[in-house]
This record gives sequence, structure tokens and C-alpha cells, in this order.
Amino acid sequence: MSEKVKPYKDSQLNKKEQVAQMFDNISKEYDGLNRVISFGIDVKWRKKVVDIVAQSKAKRILDIATGTGDLAINLAETEAEEIIGLDISDGMLEVGRKKIAAKHLSDKIKMTLGDSENLPFDDDSFDAITVAFGVRNFENLEKGLSEILRVLKPHGTFVILETSVPTKSPFKQGYKLYSKYILPTIGKVFSKDRSAYSYLSESASVFPYGQALNNILRQIGFSNVEDLPQTLGVATIYKATKL
Repeated sequence: MSEKVKPYKDSQLNKKEQVAQMFDNISKEYDGLNRVISFGIDVKWRKKVVDIVAQSKAKRILDIATGTGDLAINLAETEAEEIIGLDISDGMLEVGRKKIAAKHLSDKIKMTLGDSENLPFDDDSFDAITVAFGVRNFENLEKGLSEILRVLKPHGTFVILETSVPTKSPFKQGYKLYSKYILPTIGKVFSKDRSAYSYLSESASVFPYGQALNNILRQIGFSNVEDLPQTLGVATIYKATKL
């Protein structure tokens, strides 16, 4: 289980409420800062997720923690007939709706306010489910993953894209310096919510990755679990299925 790092340590809100508030606060600047912080490599990672989902020929896809809809929009390139983007932050969803409308994808992609740990969908509803940079924000990781398993159809595909920590020198040391000092500094300079990017850095550093997250997925009930480290291990794609 991951440590429950919270965006606002002095807040009376629980982690779920704090995460929603944090992303509401940074929603308008989120896309631009994402490109800066990742040097634009996150675009390449999302395309790999799309390739994996495309291979499954999924017709109905759920993108959890969809944020401003970057991955949901990319998933429109697959054979999907319906894509639902779900997020706890209405501010992020509103930005996403505008992007989707501008690309004339509103008939295919629907943005829904919702809680990943209490998904408003029937059992066995989706052919594929994705989460990009969102599982570490779950208040209860196991509960969120169990909900995903519940609404995923048998033989359906589940794909996670999440930050991870490089294990080899000197990349490991360089990543720690970047995440501890540079990322929060960028956030302080360009964001009105200075706590947000410190939280994103801290939460990434304590979240289980690699074999640790593989084991959690297997314990929940997922099968054919596989991790694919990206860009020297600074991010990892996880693939799993439901039997």
C-alpha cells in the first residue's frame, strides 16, 4: 500500500477532497506545465498506451483520472465507439470538455465527474480501462483497483501509466535531484498553487512501482500482469487483464 501523501498537510479535508481541490486550482495551467516538467516525453508515453489498447480492439473504454482528457483524446484514434473520461476534479474536466469540443470529438468522448473508488458503472462494463498518472492519487489504492477490476469485462485490458523511480546510477540520483528540487521550483514559479507540484513530486517518490505494483495488481485479482519501464525508468506502463 502506498503512503498517503496529501497536497495540503494542514487541511481538514481528506486526501480525496484535497486532490480534487488541488487539480481544480491548477487545471488551467496543467497541460502547459506537464509538457515543461516532462520535457514533452509524456506525449510519447501516452501513445504507447494507445497502441496497447488498440491491440485489444476495445469498443468501450474508460479513462480514469482523465484530467484534461489528453489520453482520452488519443484513445479516439483506436476502434473505440465510446470513451468515458472520469475525474474527481470538475475544473480539469471543464478544460478537457473544451479540448474535446475543439477536436469535434464530443460525440465519442464523454467527460464524467466521479470517484475512482466508487465507480458509477455496472459490473463488466468496459473492454479496456486506462489510468495515466492517476493511481498514486487514489486515497485507497486497493479499493480503486478493485473497482476497476469490477467494471472491466472478462478478458478486458487494463493499462496504467505512472511515474516510477530509476533503479540504475546515475539516473537514480539525477531523478531524485530533479523531483526533489527542480520540479517543485518550476511549480512555484509558474503555478498559483505552490503545494501542488511538491505533492506530485512527493507522491511519486513513495508510490509502489515495478514489481511492487505488479504484486498489488495480482493480489487484487488481475492476470497477465506486466510492467514496461519507460525512458530509463522515470515512468512505467503496466498491462493486465481480467480473466
